[in-house]
Amino acid sequence: MELLYKTVRKEGEALQIIEKSRFKALVRPVGSREEAEAFISEIKGANRDATHNVPAMVIGDKAQIQWASDDGEPQGTSGAPMVQMMVKEGLTNLAVVVTRHFGGIKLGTGGLVRAYTGTARKAIEAAGICGVCLVELMRIRIDYTFLSKIQNMASGSLTEEEGDFVIRGTEYGEKVTLEIGTFPEKSERVKALLASVTAGTCQVLEETTSVEKI
Repeated sequence: MELLYKTVRKEGEALQIIEKSRFKALVRPVGSREEAEAFISEIKGANRDATHNVPAMVIGDKAQIQWASDDGEPQGTSGAPMVQMMVKEGLTNLAVVVTRHFGGIKLGTGGLVRAYTGTARKAIEAAGICGVCLVELMRIRIDYTFLSKIQNMASGSLTEEEGDFVIRGTEYGEKVTLEIGTFPEKSERVKALLASVTAGTCQVLEETTSVEKI
């Protein structure tokens, strides 16, 4: 499995009360700067009463886009440290906004960095970190005679440890059409395996590649 990059699996959030200030982080997987900016605007619009809405984003398979704002906090104490934390963790294609309602006690430079990065990190953990890689999809046609054997050979999920392929879909007609998912480096082995199991009668109808979270 060739890992392209790491990102968050879904949206996540976290809340911390630090020295009476309320820090709430929201993170979302995004595919472009425009998508990230729309997410940031959405969160800011929903939290107009907040003291600060600090945004940060890292985008691109090589983390080409790195951007943040301190939104009124002392320079370098909030947005930039969040970007640095995400880059250090090897994460990309995500945006986070940490909303602060000031509680009356100043935290100092170090305290602000810890509060913002710590809350963002908790939201990322809640969202779940996953890998993104290339997946080979094959549509094959087989006789019903071989269906149960191929189903028994398939893995429950597509991971490097579990097995060679998964069955993504099944269509029943005069013959059975299956959608098979595997990693590109395993595709030739899977085709050879299917040919062996079906005595050379398995037909490969279509092959495509997609980018998926694993």
